[in-house]
Amino acid sequence: MAGDHVELTVREAGRLGGRKVAQKYGRDFYSEIGKKGGRTVLEQRGPDFFEAIGKKGGTTVRDSHGSDFYSTIGRKGGETVKARHGSDYYARIGKIGGSRKGHKHTPDQ
Repeated sequence: MAGDHVELTVREAGRLGGRKVAQKYGRDFYSEIGKKGGRTVLEQRGPDFFEAIGKKGGTTVRDSHGSDFYSTIGRKGGETVKARHGSDYYARIGKIGGSRKGHKHTPDQ
């Protein structure tokens, strides 16, 4: 049907474009451009900018979901880690972290 075209919303067009880029360059491409963007923002605005937007985002989430939301997602995350790595995972990493306290890591260790 020549001449027929489908109207896309900006969101749909963006999603299609994102998929094409991911197919062409791979998903790691997004990670790399995100890191570059983050470094650029850090250089231009400094670390206080990230602190400010983090607080603003955290406050917004707390206000919309309630303060118990963080406990809930923390518990779910902990359960997922436990299921994935075993019930003694936190004890194992705690011992590793405790043995490293005040210890500088060198490449040959």
